[in-house]
Amino acid sequence: MSSIILSTKCITKAYQMEGSRLEVLKGVDLSINQGDAICIMGVSGAGKSTLLHVLGTLDMPSLGKIYYKGEDLTRKTDDQLAEFRNKKMGFVFQFHHLLPELNALENVSLPARVGGRSKVEAEQKAAALLDLLGLKKRAHHYPSELSGGERQRVAIARALVNDPEILFADEPSGNLDSENGRVIQDLFFQLQKDLGLTLIVVTHDQDFAARFPKLFKLKNGVFID
Repeated sequence: MSSIILSTKCITKAYQMEGSRLEVLKGVDLSINQGDAICIMGVSGAGKSTLLHVLGTLDMPSLGKIYYKGEDLTRKTDDQLAEFRNKKMGFVFQFHHLLPELNALENVSLPARVGGRSKVEAEQKAAALLDLLGLKKRAHHYPSELSGGERQRVAIARALVNDPEILFADEPSGNLDSENGRVIQDLFFQLQKDLGLTLIVVTHDQDFAARFPKLFKLKNGVFID
């Protein structure tokens, strides 16, 4: 039986904008089992990226609770959350956000260095991941020397370098052409299977979303049937 790794209770997220209050999430309840592959889908403005940021503790809810294996994450300090994310979560976004002054190996190893690993150990792990993702020969190339698909694979390797339990992806193929997009989508499912990851993906791509065993549709800040 699967155990719940991440859950929310009545999550609300609101922003103050020019004297008015904008509610983006309106009481979201969600339970995710360890090893799940889930997709959160919705049109632009539905709140799906906001929800991903809240689930990943990149942003805190205005009201409600987030639980990791029963532990209330909303009670942690910012420093505690940063350490928690570094060890337990990986993130891939639509844009790769690689540091242009670092080569692929250095970009991938950076979170491991931040997490306290030695340079040698971090780069050994980074090299193994780049090899796994078919980028062994590109390890010492800089982002400007890589194709869009290669840059996104480097970003995926970076997200995996600390062996996260949960991998978040926000429109991970949205900035790629259809061929490279499909390759990246296939890669996520293969990694989820091979590494036993819990995979949480946000997309508005209906074909991509249809491949997930669990699909949640968000509209106006709430889940719909």
